[in-house]
Amino acid sequence: MKKTLFLTAIIYCFSLTAFGQQDKRAASAGMHDAKQLINNWPGEAKKAAMAMINKYGNPTEHTENMLIWRNNGPWKKTVVYKEEVDHRFPMPHKDVLEQFVDMKIPADKFSALAEYDGSVIAERTKGVISARCDKEEMNMLALNLANDIIEGKKSVEDARKFFTETAMAFMKGEKPEYTQKLMFSPNKNSGDPDKPSMSDAQIKEGMEMMKKKESMKQ
Repeated sequence: MKKTLFLTAIIYCFSLTAFGQQDKRAASAGMHDAKQLINNWPGEAKKAAMAMINKYGNPTEHTENMLIWRNNGPWKKTVVYKEEVDHRFPMPHKDVLEQFVDMKIPADKFSALAEYDGSVIAERTKGVISARCDKEEMNMLALNLANDIIEGKKSVEDARKFFTETAMAFMKGEKPEYTQKLMFSPNKNSGDPDKPSMSDAQIKEGMEMMKKKESMKQ
């Protein structure tokens, strides 16, 4: 009996070791695939991709044109794009790195956010906001200021001025707090599905008409 238990334990340990080695090989292969994929990407896109791989490891998903991480660090999602988009605020650079967080965005703040930074994208229905830039620190800064605008702590003009001054300090080698961490707590219950503009009777009528059209096609 003891001999059987001993052999079972050895086989179990061997299995765990084998599976662990397979996982490591799979992760290594995935990392190799991601690095191989970005080999011919444009300079800024490749640089941003390598920075994210080195910091967060292998992407969760990838295609020929993007690498995607989910729930990495403070982010709901991180995407590095092959396509480089020109952006001139606060200085000329390429937008290649987009990072998302959950945030409730009031309808009356969309115009202010668009005026503040065209690379800050708010999605009211999903309750998600993202920033696109070339560096993670600048995305952190952009979203912290977007939150300040939403909460009424800063005007658009104040936010743009603060962004410019803080980005300059970062370029000089400083580490301003707004570039190092999110200054707010993302709210996972931030989605706004809105409300129906049709009555129950209109919805029912519409559904019946759609069913009739579908049956006629068949």
